[in-house]
Amino acid sequence: MDQLQAVSCSSTNLLFHKSDQAIQAVLTGDKETEASSYGDGRVLRKKINKVVLAYSGGLDTSIVVPWLRENYGCDVVCFTADVGQGSIELEGLEQKAKASGASQLVVKDLKEEFVRDYIFPCLRAGAIYERKYLLGTSMARPVIAKAMVDVAREVGADAVSHGCTGKGNDQVRFELTFFALNPELNVVAPWREWEIRGREDAIEYAKKHNVPVPVTKKSIYSRDRNLWHLSHEGDILEDPANEPKEDMYMMSVNPEDAPNQPEYVEIGIVSGLPVSLNGKELSPASLLSELNEIGGRHGIGRVDMVENRLVGMKSRGVYETPGGTILFTAVRELESLTLDRETIQVKDSLALKYAELVYAGRWFDPLRESMDAFMEKITATTTGSVTLKLYKGSVTVTGRTSPYSLYRQDISSFESGQIYDQADAAGFIRLYGLPMRVRAMLEN
Repeated sequence: MDQLQAVSCSSTNLLFHKSDQAIQAVLTGDKETEASSYGDGRVLRKKINKVVLAYSGGLDTSIVVPWLRENYGCDVVCFTADVGQGSIELEGLEQKAKASGASQLVVKDLKEEFVRDYIFPCLRAGAIYERKYLLGTSMARPVIAKAMVDVAREVGADAVSHGCTGKGNDQVRFELTFFALNPELNVVAPWREWEIRGREDAIEYAKKHNVPVPVTKKSIYSRDRNLWHLSHEGDILEDPANEPKEDMYMMSVNPEDAPNQPEYVEIGIVSGLPVSLNGKELSPASLLSELNEIGGRHGIGRVDMVENRLVGMKSRGVYETPGGTILFTAVRELESLTLDRETIQVKDSLALKYAELVYAGRWFDPLRESMDAFMEKITATTTGSVTLKLYKGSVTVTGRTSPYSLYRQDISSFESGQIYDQADAAGFIRLYGLPMRVRAMLEN
C-alpha cells in the first residue's frame, strides 16, 4: 500500500512539475517582453518576428505600424474586424495600412458571429452593467481579439498588438482574451511604452515617418461603433453636469422630433433568443440591423450614465442602442410568462455577475461559460412573441404570448374558483405570518 502511495505521489509531483514548467515558460516570456534599458537611454526590447495589429485606419493605429517596426524590428500584419461599424470606416484601409508600412491587411466580417455568439448570449442572460449599460463595447472586444489570435496562427505571427490607452477598459478585454486563447503570444501595447502623449505628438510622429495623416475632421468625441451600439465620450461629456448636444447623436433622432404616430413591432423569440421581426425570420445581424433603423427613427435607446471603469476611475458616457433596447424589453417581458418567481430572482442575481464578467473582459472565463450554460437551460421554454409600441423614445409592451406560458386565466380570474379556492388563502396567511405574530406577542 505504501509503495502504491509513493508511486501515486511521484506521478502527481511529475504532473505538477510539468505544469509548473509550462506556466514558468509563459511567465518568463512575459518578463522578457518588458522593456529594459541599455544604460545610455536606449531601450532594449525582445525580438519579435511578426505581429498582428488591431487596426482601424485612424491616426493612432496608423502610427503604431512604423513604431512597431522601428522598436521591435518586426513585420506588421494589420487586422480589421467588421463588427458593423459602417462601410465608411472600412474604405481605403488596405492602402492606408501599406502606406504606413504594414506588409498586409486582413479584414474579416464578424457581424453574424458577433451578434449570434456574443450579443445574444448576453441578451438571453439579461446582462446589464450598473443598471444601464448594455455592454456594446464590452461584447465586441473578445470577438475581435479571438479573430486576432486566429489570424496570428494563420500568418505565423508570434505577437499581437492593440492601440488601447493605459487608462481604459479595452486593454484588459483584449489581453485577457489573448491570455485565454493563446498564452504564448507576446502582447505589445504601445500606449504603455511610447512617449507620445497626444494628437499633436502623433501627427508629428506620422510626418517624421511619412505616414499619411487621415484628412477627415477629428471628432471632438471619442466614439466606438458596432452593430449593437454607438458610444460617445470626451469633450463636454467629461463634466457630468453638462447636457449632451443634440448634434452628437448619430443613430437616433431626438425623441421630440420622432413621428407623432406610434409604430408596433412583433418580436419572435425561441429559447430566449430573437429569431423574427413582424413574422419574418431573419439572421441575427439582419434582425438587429432592421431594429436599429426602426428604433432609431423613434428615438429609442439613448442612455446617459456615469460608470465605474474596471481600472478604478469613473467615466461619463452616452450610448445609443436602439435595436438592443427593443430586444431587451421583448425578452424580459416574455420571461414574465415562462419563468416562475424563484427562477427569475436567481436569474436576475446571476445576470449582475454575468454583466460584470463581460465588462471586465472575462468572456472566456470558465465562470461565465458555466453561467451561460445555466442561462441556456433555464430559458429553454422562453419561446413565443412580444408586441411592442414604439413612440417618441419609449418602448411599451402591448402583448405577449407563449405556448409555454405559466399564466393561467382560469386560475388568475376573480370570477373562477375551480382550481384556486380563495378560502385556502386564510390558512396560508396565518402560517406565512406566524413569525410576525409571535414577534408582536413578545413585544406586547
